[in-house]
Amino acid sequence: MTYTEILEQARTCMGPYCKACPTCNGMACKNSMPGPGAKGSGTGAIRNYQKWQEICVNMDTICENKPVDTTAKLFGREFAIPVFAGPVGALQMHYGDKYNDLQYNDILVSGCAAAGIAAFTGDGVNPAVIEATAEALEKSGGCGVPTVKPWNIEVIREKMELVKKADPFAIAMDIDAAGLPFLKNLTPPAGSKTVAELKEIAKIAEKPFILKGIMTAAGAKKALEAGASGIVVSNHGGRVLDHCPATAEVLPEIVDAVGGRMTILVDGGIRSGMDVFKALALGADGVIICRPFVTMVYGGGAEGIATYVAKVKAELEDAMAMCGAHSLADINRSMVRF
Repeated sequence: MTYTEILEQARTCMGPYCKACPTCNGMACKNSMPGPGAKGSGTGAIRNYQKWQEICVNMDTICENKPVDTTAKLFGREFAIPVFAGPVGALQMHYGDKYNDLQYNDILVSGCAAAGIAAFTGDGVNPAVIEATAEALEKSGGCGVPTVKPWNIEVIREKMELVKKADPFAIAMDIDAAGLPFLKNLTPPAGSKTVAELKEIAKIAEKPFILKGIMTAAGAKKALEAGASGIVVSNHGGRVLDHCPATAEVLPEIVDAVGGRMTILVDGGIRSGMDVFKALALGADGVIICRPFVTMVYGGGAEGIATYVAKVKAELEDAMAMCGAHSLADINRSMVRF
């Protein structure tokens, strides 16, 4: 199936909120929650996407004519491209009844591993979600990153012990999920964590620990102090706080603050290989793409994942070749402009 055919197929089984748009830019689903839209005015997701489009690339083909290498080495693993599928939960509520969280994660983890990348997996109030995630990760040889919500410490410990049995190469926490309604007013309290609490959680992980939801240089420094091996520059797709800046806007200052001392990933509105190139040029080590993978799974299952990864890889290769970068290490800020 082609990318277009997969989108067409997805439109037959997604909804009513997600429209499986030709370009996932947050416009059609603006402030639709439940659904993939953003919080409040709904402009958070739109801004994320738009800011990547405002960045231009500097073409330079006066260079050696040879193939480019998109291979990335992150967290001790080698990947075909520096791209991860993002964590998503409550599939039936937000995207349609075709898959529940357990079925989706099973397809996503194995499909991404087969395509040469890896998936971050979601978490939820249903314990079966994290249990199924552990099973999917174990079947794929630990090729994935379970993402645990910022519950109270006892629940975090239980969930991490479960996923560690699958031997994933890293474990993440989406600390920005503190703004999700189902985490509020829980007893014991769930949500925001101090540096001291995060230090304890990083020790419990016993794996490279990734904190997702960093939007300031100060936040990045606190993540580093807490012992995180990596961060994800992310505003949770605009779903937890309205009027946030786009991730592309804050990425450079965060890279300047902690770059070289921890792995830096970024998400939010990244849709193409060209967007991946721009993120790498601004200093990211890799990117996370979420909503398009949902569409690909709904429209084509594992084949949809393979088709999308191949599309992004081809676009990244083209951008690199036309800007004189033959490896990911060659990509730098001189290759883009605002």
